Amino acid sequence: MDKTSFPSSEAKPIRCKAAICRNAGEALVIEDIYVDPPQAYEVRIKILCTSLCHTDLSFWKLDFGPLSRFPRILGHEAVGVVESIGENVDGFKQGDVVLPVFQPYCEECKDCKSSKTNWCERYADDFVSNTRRYGMSSRFKDSSGEVIHHFFFVSSFSEYTVVDIVHLVKISPEIPVDKAALLSCGVSTGIGGAWKVANVEEGSTVAVFGLGAVGLAVAEGARLRGAAKIIGIDTNPDKFDLGKKFGLTDFVNPTLCGEKKISEVIKEMTGGGVDYSFECVGLASLLNEAFISTRTGSGKTIMLGLEKHAAPISLGSFDLLRGRNICGSFFGGFKSKLDIPILVDHYLKMELNLDDFITHELNFQEINKAFDLLKEGKSLRCIIWMDK
Repeated sequence: MDKTSFPSSEAKPIRCKAAICRNAGEALVIEDIYVDPPQAYEVRIKILCTSLCHTDLSFWKLDFGPLSRFPRILGHEAVGVVESIGENVDGFKQGDVVLPVFQPYCEECKDCKSSKTNWCERYADDFVSNTRRYGMSSRFKDSSGEVIHHFFFVSSFSEYTVVDIVHLVKISPEIPVDKAALLSCGVSTGIGGAWKVANVEEGSTVAVFGLGAVGLAVAEGARLRGAAKIIGIDTNPDKFDLGKKFGLTDFVNPTLCGEKKISEVIKEMTGGGVDYSFECVGLASLLNEAFISTRTGSGKTIMLGLEKHAAPISLGSFDLLRGRNICGSFFGGFKSKLDIPILVDHYLKMELNLDDFITHELNFQEINKAFDLLKEGKSLRCIIWMDK
C-alpha cells in the first residue's frame, strides 16, 4: 500500500499489530489490537518507523508508582503519515508526513506564546493520562477488549496510533523518514540544549558528560554553533572515534583519571573550566562534577539527563554565589512545531549530521532485539521498520 493512500476507515476502529508490554521487564508481545478513530483534536497516524530511546527502556522496567501501568504500548520516537483526523483539527490532512513528540505545544497558553520557555502551561504538568484531553480514556484495546495504556501520548510501537495535535508536527516529505524519526526526542533534546538552553556561541568551550544519543546531539549542536573545544566524557573509549563525527575535539575517560576528579582534568584542559557543561546521563554525582567543571563567574551547566533515582542534587552554595549557573530542560527548550522544521531544513541542506546516530535497523518483529542492543550498550539508535 502506498504510504499516502488508505482504505476507507474514518470513524471506524482499525485492526493492526502492536508490540505490547504486558508486565515490567518482560519481552514485548506482538499482538493484534484495535485502534479507535481519533476524537476531537486528535489524529490517527500510520507509523512508518520508530526507534528505541533509553526512556522507553526505563519505563519498560518500571514496576512501581503511578507511571507504572500495564499492559502498555511503549515508543515515542517515530515518524508517520496521517490516516484520519478528528473534529476541530486544522493544519493536518490525510497523507501528511508527521512527527509525534512527547512534549506538548498548544500554541495558546502564556508559556507557549513566550520566547522564554518551551513549557506548556496548559498541558505539560500531566504525565499520567493516557490521552491528552480525555484523561485515562484509551484509544487501544486488545483482541479480547482489554484496555491498553498509552505512553507519553505517542505509543509508537504500533502500526497505528492516535495522537493529540498538541503533540504532532507536520514535516517536509523530502527528509528520509528514518532520519526524521530521530528528531522526535533524543537528537532534538541534545541540539536544543546547545542552541536554545545554553545558547552556545562561536569560540566557546563545552563539556558533554555522557555520549549517548543526547550527548552526541549536544556535541553536534555545539559544532554547528562553532564551539572551539568540545570535550566528551564517557567510560566507553569507542565513543571518541564516533564522537569526532559530531564535533568532539577531546575525550576524557573517567576510569583513567587516577586520583583526579573529572572536573579537575577539565579545568586543566581549558585553563579554568568550560563555558558550558551538559549532564546527559542522569546521575546527581555526575551533575555536580559537570557543575564544578565550568568557569567561575560565567559557567553554565545544563541538565538533560533524568535523574534515575530521583535523588536530590547537592551543589556548593559558594560556587553558585561566585557566578556559576545551572538549569534543566525538557526537549532541549524546543517548541516542536516551530523548531523541528528548522532541523529538517538543516538536514536537507546537508548541514546537520543525522546519519551517524543510526547504528542498527530491524523489522518490527525483531523489536525485542532492539531492547537487547540498547541494554548491552551496543546501539545508539536502532530504527525499527514497521513494514519491512
